[in-house]
Amino acid sequence: MTCPEPTWASIRSSEQLADTPAVRRGERWWLVAPSGATPADEPALTRELDSLAADMNAANRAVAHLGIDEPDQGLE
Repeated sequence: MTCPEPTWASIRSSEQLADTPAVRRGERWWLVAPSGATPADEPALTRELDSLAADMNAANRAVAHLGIDEPDQGLE
């Protein structure tokens, strides 16, 4: 089943790559703006988007892990 083309109003934060116009819907990347959406079909671009998304996920996990392992240092 293919996912519908995203619109500016339908984007969920979990689909958007940080604060970029890149949106992952299903297995496909889209570039979305208020004026419309276009599929990102260029292999070099989609590889970079996949890589950036993986790096951001790894960074988010690392930051979350810091909050678990480190005691609250607070200011005194």
